[in-house]
Amino acid sequence: MENFDQDSSLISSSGGISVANSYPLESICEDRVVTERKQNLLTDFFPTLRSGEWSDIGGRPYMEDTHICISDLAKKFGYSLLSEHAISFYGVFDGHGGKTAAHFVREHLPRVIVEDADFPVKLEKVVTRSFIEIDAAFEKSCSLESSRSSGTTALTAMIFGRSLLVANAGDCRAVLSRGGAAKEMSEDHRPCCVKERTRIESLGGFIDDGYLNGQLAVTRALGDWHLEGMKKKGDRSGPLIAEPELKLVTLTKEDEFLIIGSDGIWDVYSNQNAVDFVRKRLQEHNDLKRCCREMVGEALKRGATDNLTAVIVSFHSEPPPPVVVQRARVRRSISAEGLQNLKCLLEGSA
Repeated sequence: MENFDQDSSLISSSGGISVANSYPLESICEDRVVTERKQNLLTDFFPTLRSGEWSDIGGRPYMEDTHICISDLAKKFGYSLLSEHAISFYGVFDGHGGKTAAHFVREHLPRVIVEDADFPVKLEKVVTRSFIEIDAAFEKSCSLESSRSSGTTALTAMIFGRSLLVANAGDCRAVLSRGGAAKEMSEDHRPCCVKERTRIESLGGFIDDGYLNGQLAVTRALGDWHLEGMKKKGDRSGPLIAEPELKLVTLTKEDEFLIIGSDGIWDVYSNQNAVDFVRKRLQEHNDLKRCCREMVGEALKRGATDNLTAVIVSFHSEPPPPVVVQRARVRRSISAEGLQNLKCLLEGSA
């Protein structure tokens, strides 16, 4: 693991944490629960977190993926929060054009988040601001050492109490298993995405043969400052941005685990296929690291050619329960004409 501590002077810090007695994140729910039963699921459930990870170089000559798992983000950097619940942090970073940007973001992003003055009360704003701040810091790093010129996608997941906040810039993906059903927690930022294409063209960029400005297969990334016309410089905006898209949900008892994978994983797994694979393996041995290793191994068997990284975060200590398929009740009926025909047949055979 490379160390970029020498770059700490490039990243600004607020110098402390503003702590409040209550955290509004916990009151935010993606879907408003209307029944008393579901309200109880929200108020009574707190996740029991555990995680596993595995990566493989795949069919590439160099390993450009990297990842991070931190069970207590504030404690990791010597801060304490006035809360009984730790903030956990997980991330997958898929580098391109070299591994430098991916490692830089992995090393510095968590600390920048913690040292923001609004952490943890305004977590959504903090995460967005930190992605952009790290991107700018990497630009400064590249200006000092041109060999660092590269880029990376970034997907992070933060869990605080019942809240799960996913931030994504690029084409790594996070998928939640909710009662055995796959729920996508991020959107791939690729040139084929209509929303991204509209944004790019509004900024003077273009899509050529499926690539942003004919150069990149992603439309959001950190780094890539060496690519002419990609990033905002001065008053000129560029089509490639580091701003993440966020998705926040309140976890309930139905939520089983979160899969975070680099795009090499999703080249060979659909969302539901990945959830089904992980559920089956956890039901067999309930070992998250082994499950990640098996998932990556299966991806290689399926012909994956990219670097491969999988991180799984479970919200329960027990394995997922079997999914009970509710069979629809079939009500059969017979028409009046059918009844008459049946009556005739019965009378004729009498």
